[in-house]
Amino acid sequence: MKLETLNFEPETWNTIERGAGRLLAESDTLRFINRNATAGRYSNAQIDDYQNLPRRKFLHRPPLTLTVRARFSHPANELRGTAGFGFWNDPFMMTGFRPPTLPRAVWFFFASLPSDMPLAMGVPGFGWKAATINALRPQFAALLPLAPVAVPLMNVPSLRRLWSVGQRAAHICEKPVAAAMTDWHTYTIHWQKNAVRFMIDGQSFLDCDCAIPGGLGFVMWLDNQFMVAAPWGRFRWGTLNTAEQWMEIQQLKMNNE
Repeated sequence: MKLETLNFEPETWNTIERGAGRLLAESDTLRFINRNATAGRYSNAQIDDYQNLPRRKFLHRPPLTLTVRARFSHPANELRGTAGFGFWNDPFMMTGFRPPTLPRAVWFFFASLPSDMPLAMGVPGFGWKAATINALRPQFAALLPLAPVAVPLMNVPSLRRLWSVGQRAAHICEKPVAAAMTDWHTYTIHWQKNAVRFMIDGQSFLDCDCAIPGGLGFVMWLDNQFMVAAPWGRFRWGTLNTAEQWMEIQQLKMNNE
């Protein structure tokens, strides 16, 4: 199967091959590889369409459909680092200088332990997920002055349900993906102006009744980082040792509706 609609060509994509990260393009696949990455050194294999652009020039807005056919070298309990594909606002200055900001994203996202980002109530803070977030909403900004009081309170396990208010305000919607990562699956994101639908192999998987505005940049990557970001005040970042591992794609299509 050929890569459809969007070809892997240097003039089409920005690329990153950092540390042990490599991109391998063949006639019918594109493979994102981390070859024996080491802790203490960031490794990443990535394509995107926003490097060095100001956020106001990020390309993608709803309505838009993204379809990706992909598989991974390891199951979710063995893959190390983070990986995924979809759209975000690159809030952490990872591809050029921009002022840091709060995250906005709609994507399929993987994070291995020791990552722990428990943003949706009842959903683990790691694993292979479909997810949305829009922490730039005014409703979420209005809660930030309460953080000095709310964050210490949420360290009491029985009070962590207070975060449900923040979850709704930031339009956080997540669901773990049960499909085996090592098998070929077709992942689809229908990004509408007031809702997002995630599908796997043509079957509806998660409906998010939320507005995730553009413009966002497209990203697809595999790296060796981990992040701990809990609403009750735990923050940590680092890099991991990995065996050779990869994400492989056969199809990548975007359709404006």
